[in-house]
Amino acid sequence: MKPNSQVLDLSVDLQKESYDWRKDVITNKAKFIEEIEKILNNGDISWLKREIHSIKAIFAYPRNDKIGLLNIDGNGDTAILKKGPLMEEIKQIEEAHTIERAKYYLERLKKGINEIRTSKINDINLNRWKEYTDVITDSLWVLDKRDASGAHLGWYWGNFIPQIPHQLMLRYTKKGEWVIDPFVGSGTTLIESRQLGRNGLGVELNPTVANEAKKLIKKERNIHSVITEVITHDARTVDLKNYLDKYGVKKVQLLIMHPPYYDIIKFSRTKEDLSCAPNVETFVKMFGEVFDNIESFLEGGRYLGIVIGDKYSKGEWMPLGFYIMQEVLKRNYLLKGIIVKNFEETRAKRNQKELWRYRALVGGFYIFKHEYILLFKKGAKKL
Repeated sequence: MKPNSQVLDLSVDLQKESYDWRKDVITNKAKFIEEIEKILNNGDISWLKREIHSIKAIFAYPRNDKIGLLNIDGNGDTAILKKGPLMEEIKQIEEAHTIERAKYYLERLKKGINEIRTSKINDINLNRWKEYTDVITDSLWVLDKRDASGAHLGWYWGNFIPQIPHQLMLRYTKKGEWVIDPFVGSGTTLIESRQLGRNGLGVELNPTVANEAKKLIKKERNIHSVITEVITHDARTVDLKNYLDKYGVKKVQLLIMHPPYYDIIKFSRTKEDLSCAPNVETFVKMFGEVFDNIESFLEGGRYLGIVIGDKYSKGEWMPLGFYIMQEVLKRNYLLKGIIVKNFEETRAKRNQKELWRYRALVGGFYIFKHEYILLFKKGAKKL
């Protein structure tokens, strides 16, 4: 459990106006806990429910606040609570059938306000886990459209949607930790790392693409003062130690990989490019070389996410995702999940839905509408 640094964090949030008055409640934390403790010290369930109903009325209609429970201007000992989950907690207390159950819910509410409990791998406060409605925990991701916030642009063939690195960083890193992307492309991972306050290091083989990525990343406001660097090099041979040593970093906490899907898109004409591999066996071998060169910098017990799709070639489905999964499992990694991400449109199929449907009917195949996000944990298997 971390020491209670919540007041400082929330003060920063208030200064940046990252709260929404329609969805959030800014409360005087000391006063709220005082009211909860007063209710806990009484053994009458009818009185308890009346008191908790009065508190709910204040949160629903701030003008009802006669006891100083709300802290509208953000001064003092402040806590920001999500209004929806807070009202659900209070409703649960109101509907409790016994005094013991009501007090159990009250103690849980008090802990959620007063204590921060996080894991070793992220900043999610488990005492207030219901508030994290934006964090996906299902294995099917149906995403309506590409996030276009900040410097994110969809100009680059083969780039992936920002929601993927966003979700992986929220789940598997803390602010200030390090992320490596050895197939950085147009810079999606590093733009997202800037937005979320994570340091990012990316490798890109194509100098033209690398330069464009640097320009895009620079456009993203660096409000968290983190480091983002793009290295123009072959990810199979780049010496990351030299770059990490500059920042006094030995290990990173998350590895995100979005390799080419074999030769579906040719990203260059160089033999070092995985999309130019002469066959699928060579493609998988080249991926393994990238992986072996990069993964040693990932801290033990931390996570690797690989975004990969399959390919249809000469009348046969080519399961690239499973080939890559097996390549990683040859090493000291444990498979933690296979996430299927649905996507409605790609640049290749945009405005051609009817044509692709006709081709599928003629050719007896199914149209790709998914990719895999393969999730692994390092150092979790006995060799």
